[in-house]
Amino acid sequence: MLRLLGSKTLGVVAVLGVLGTASVSCAAAIVKIDGSSTVYPITEAVAEDFQIAKKGAVKVTVGISGTGGGFKKFCRGETDIVNASRPILKKEMDDCKAAGVQYVEMPVAYDALTIVVNPKNDWSKVITVAELKKIWEPAAQGKITKWSQVNPTWPDDTMKLYGAGADSGTFDYFTEAIVGKAKSSRGDFTASEDDNVLVQGVASDKNGLGFFGFAYYVENQKKVKAVAVDGGKGGILPSEKTVEDGSYQPLSRPIFIYVNIKSADKPEVREFVEFYMKNAATLVKEVKFFPLPAHIYTSNIEHLNKKKVGTVFNGQPEVGLKIEELIKREAGL
Repeated sequence: MLRLLGSKTLGVVAVLGVLGTASVSCAAAIVKIDGSSTVYPITEAVAEDFQIAKKGAVKVTVGISGTGGGFKKFCRGETDIVNASRPILKKEMDDCKAAGVQYVEMPVAYDALTIVVNPKNDWSKVITVAELKKIWEPAAQGKITKWSQVNPTWPDDTMKLYGAGADSGTFDYFTEAIVGKAKSSRGDFTASEDDNVLVQGVASDKNGLGFFGFAYYVENQKKVKAVAVDGGKGGILPSEKTVEDGSYQPLSRPIFIYVNIKSADKPEVREFVEFYMKNAATLVKEVKFFPLPAHIYTSNIEHLNKKKVGTVFNGQPEVGLKIEELIKREAGL
């Protein structure tokens, strides 16, 4: 089945209808999901197939308000599941605790945050972490505006920057990895929680530079071009190999769903999560993310069954966590 990322619309709850002739009953059970635009394509694909399998008996709604926005709703008990492109943070843990919301943390894939430029850009084929910091740090606002200010071999043209919005887990991770502090960034750039807005921005401007999840880059390779990132060992392009072997650093990251443990008592939510984990490896790859080892998905269901609530991240943002390290942590939950 062909999956398209381009139908995503920010601020509108995307109701993933059943394909074909099956109609959704007004009395259909509902699974409510919100959060990360990065995780959205995976959950969308799962929801689409799940609804077909249930023949209209269950309706799945998937909203896009960014990881931060998603956790706000989740910790108020408004949703059953949150899509998250970073682990839950301390304040969100406190908010959930205050509202009596307990959750099971489930890593579902790895992503490679991808730096992209316009295809007409023939000068920045490799960019260092130090150069990215020089572009994006707060001190750069209104001062670092031309390519030549970042690297003297680059043209004296004005850069046009595109990045994730402040409610995005991608924004949190990128700023932590590149600037050294989450949410620490210049503010004079085009920001959106909708990655398609960022794609179109870079695609329409020769001097555009942006960042978003790998799936959106793959979906739009004819419109934008990936830049190799030099984290100290030379320029590395994002790929399945460089994510799995840990060489694409510091922009490789695990992505998650979090399931409200009370919601999981509802048959439709439990069935959806079980369907998600049984089909994740296939669907993750189909929408151009990097699947985790099969036993991680099995462990996610075991954690749900045993009600192993909480997080292995202690509410702190982390950068550069390799797949094998994630596996060790989740095993010890």
